[in-house]
Amino acid sequence: MEFDIRTIENSGYARFYITDNIFITLNDTLISMWIIGAALIALAIVVRVKIKKFKEVPETKFQNIMEAIVENFDNYATSILTSKYKYFGTWFFGVFMFFLAANLIGITGLRNPTADLSVTFSMGLTTVVLMQFVGFRYNGIQHVKEWFKPIFFFAPIHIIADLSRAVSLGMRLFINILSGLILIALIYFLLPPFLSIAIPGALALFFDIFIGVLQAFIFVTVSMFFLMMKAPQED
Repeated sequence: MEFDIRTIENSGYARFYITDNIFITLNDTLISMWIIGAALIALAIVVRVKIKKFKEVPETKFQNIMEAIVENFDNYATSILTSKYKYFGTWFFGVFMFFLAANLIGITGLRNPTADLSVTFSMGLTTVVLMQFVGFRYNGIQHVKEWFKPIFFFAPIHIIADLSRAVSLGMRLFINILSGLILIALIYFLLPPFLSIAIPGALALFFDIFIGVLQAFIFVTVSMFFLMMKAPQED
């Protein structure tokens, strides 16, 4: 079996052909996503192997760092989700790590996947799906009845309101990351040659590191608050 990669003229895309009729469309966002996925899987494997050697009293910097990251995120997630729903913190930690890597990968010169609306919107949609799961899991049929209050004519409005949260989550992250890329590109082309590397480079570090970490944190925080809107608070 022969594989072939062909570029699509004037599109920025390429296609990886398995057969003449079976192919995968490639772009810079997809390539970045593959690299991020491979890096996170590799990190998870390393941590899983090393965790077997962890001591009750940390003896290595690696253990100290890992425990500090997990403990601080767990405490933060519990402060929002409460102890009853803190097990969702595992999911949100994974989301945070993904967005953190997706926002920081721009430092390497690769495209930020979060500058692609399809990526941010799909992740926002997972939050909405999780909200519905929590609603059905803990409220049962009462979750559906809430859509029809005060009268059944309001059902479409309530459904659209839930779906709009996916749009708001996705658009917030997408616009912040994309605006940074556009601003850096404009400054690069407007500056004289002797300044066209230093200043855009410094701005890139600011947007990729500071803004990237902040936006990943905001996405996860807002998602947890949305989740708690569907979760009953009584024990």
